[in-house]
Amino acid sequence: MKRSLRDHLAAIRRIARWEIERSVGIVDRRTAVLGVLALLVAGTILGAGALAGGVALDRDIYRVGVAADSPYREPVERSVALDPRPPEPDALADGDVEVLIRDGEFRAADTPKGRAALAELRTSVREYNTGRMQAEENGSAAFPVVAVLQYVSRSDGIPDSALADGDGAGGGTSAETDGAGGGTSAETDGGGGRGGDGGTDTAGSDDGGSDGSATNGGGGPLGVPALGGINPLGGGGSGGPADIQPPFPFGSLVLAFVFLVPMNFVVQAYGSTMLNERINRRGELLLVAPVSPGDIVAGKTLPYLGAMVAVTALIAVAVGGSVVAVAAVLPIALVFLSATFAGAMFARSFKELTFVTVTVSVFLTAYTFVPAIFTNVTPIALISPLTVVVRDLQSFASVTPGAFLFATVPFTLCAGVLFLLGIGIYREEDLFTQRAVPLKFLDALDARVSRPRDVAVLSGLSIPFVFVAELLAIAILFALPVSITVPLLLFVVAVVEELAKSLHVFAAFESGTFPRVPRVALVLGALSGLGFFVGEKFTAVAQVVGLPELALGQAAFAPSGIGIFSAAGLLFAPLVLHTVTAGLASLGAMRDLRWYAAAFVGSVLVHTAYNLTVVTSLG
Repeated sequence: MKRSLRDHLAAIRRIARWEIERSVGIVDRRTAVLGVLALLVAGTILGAGALAGGVALDRDIYRVGVAADSPYREPVERSVALDPRPPEPDALADGDVEVLIRDGEFRAADTPKGRAALAELRTSVREYNTGRMQAEENGSAAFPVVAVLQYVSRSDGIPDSALADGDGAGGGTSAETDGAGGGTSAETDGGGGRGGDGGTDTAGSDDGGSDGSATNGGGGPLGVPALGGINPLGGGGSGGPADIQPPFPFGSLVLAFVFLVPMNFVVQAYGSTMLNERINRRGELLLVAPVSPGDIVAGKTLPYLGAMVAVTALIAVAVGGSVVAVAAVLPIALVFLSATFAGAMFARSFKELTFVTVTVSVFLTAYTFVPAIFTNVTPIALISPLTVVVRDLQSFASVTPGAFLFATVPFTLCAGVLFLLGIGIYREEDLFTQRAVPLKFLDALDARVSRPRDVAVLSGLSIPFVFVAELLAIAILFALPVSITVPLLLFVVAVVEELAKSLHVFAAFESGTFPRVPRVALVLGALSGLGFFVGEKFTAVAQVVGLPELALGQAAFAPSGIGIFSAAGLLFAPLVLHTVTAGLASLGAMRDLRWYAAAFVGSVLVHTAYNLTVVTSLG
């Protein structure tokens, strides 16, 4: 009897309630208290790191000889990296200090560490100068020139407000500067009532040292700036052009990382409850109940997904994120759960499950967190949904709908396919058998192939994983020379795509789903290539964030014919490629593993040669 949607929802709700009751029952008070304390400690550490600007790994690594009555003593003491020492005459020669300040002169050791110590001293003095000037009641006297910065995307135009002429009393000047990662528009205005020509006034050297050897702007013989001069640091709102630095989203990254921390706790509990269904045949009662495997998995997953969403929403409210941040984290949560569910279906013991869940957590955490570091540098950062969270937390950044879809849709599709594969082996013949993880994976693929057309469907469903893998390869290789990375990337693309087109065909032959005859192998290869070609067209979403503008983006996506080929014949050239290479691998999969491996290598070489030919012709 066919069940209605209401029946499915009722079954999912009932199983979810049972799962909540069971999970609450097995967690005692001591475990719950320890878990809450662990989360509080982690949150406190992360919050303190965000507020303090990070952990001081360079504390007291540079020694500076400076007298207690020297005007440079206080800047040295305030610096985390500088360690004040007595200014003994032979301290520098004996190696006791890296920089010696004595009788108004600055001497540094002629070593890399000595030069680094001197640079740190300059930075510390500038910070001290900035603090003194900011403490002045007359702000216009301390900062006679005001620079207003507005960060915009490189692809956007300069705002009209940045092009306006200065209207100060002394006649202002305006300047626009294009940053490397994003455009920086700066309007410099000589403040009214400040007199002069709107330039930067400099004070005398009477604050810089007793003998005036440290002059303004340049300082003494080694260029150490004077304490009385105007040498503010970037980030304080004022300074010279050299002080202007693009913002590094350290605080936003730390806060975004807080979204990932609770997921690692939740997936451990989720993986355990799914594996428990396979221990001592505990899940057999549900299998014989009038519910589908999809209802069982959905009911057991829903409480953990709800917990992740609730925690994410609370964190978003606490750190000032919006609904965009919650929506961006949701696909990450789904991938965490789906990968853990698939791992629990493949693992034979809790020991194997622990290895799988730790591997999943480390990989997904690195994949989502590391690209977000380059949020303000390159569009490659959008391969991670966490980049959307960072932009949402930044006051000057924004996320377009296309970029949001680019960052989240592949993750969502990957999660759906992983759940689909896991549900395929949520059956008695696989759930309660002990087989190696690779064999279980082949069973999961074969469970979705019963007819020839299923081969095409499964090839199309592999596109999200192929897309994510290729984006990861671009993110890893983009900083290297193009002459090296383009051929390497083309080879990686060929390996990933040929594996996605042929692995499920091999699984179907190994299980005996199809007869081992060449005609059938060629038909399955053609269907696999066709399904992959159709699914590949959906990767055109890569253009919305400008990846084809990058050299590696063109190398990865141009061979697929995404908006590159103008002639209809060339547009379908990838279809011929995918059909031929998939047919070659299918002929090998028809025989055995060794023949499949040899045919797979041949298909990869053919695919790589095609990619190199296309990229060379386009270049």
